[in-house]
Amino acid sequence: MARITLPLLALIGGVALAPGGARADAIDGHWCSEGGLRLTIQGPNLLSPGGARMSGDYDRHGFSYTAPAGEPGAGGRVDLRLMGENAVRVQAANGPIEPVWRRCGPPVS
Repeated sequence: MARITLPLLALIGGVALAPGGARADAIDGHWCSEGGLRLTIQGPNLLSPGGARMSGDYDRHGFSYTAPAGEPGAGGRVDLRLMGENAVRVQAANGPIEPVWRRCGPPVS
């Protein structure tokens, strides 16, 4: 029994610590709208759809920031809330913004 238990525990531990699994229930990462906009969240730091780097209010399952001029929701608060592993609900105080964004890969330059 001990021969099976140790490898099984090692396998379970490896899966739990894998990079993809570590962020699965966190809002951190790259997000894309159907209209082609992108944003990146890394803790309290955000790279906005227009390329502005800023800080916002972060918790593991949500993020809020004030949208810069010229971007969706400009001048108002934008709230993102994690909805499962691969989607966030987006609400903007000012102007329309796509309501659901999907997790996507990093930008390619």
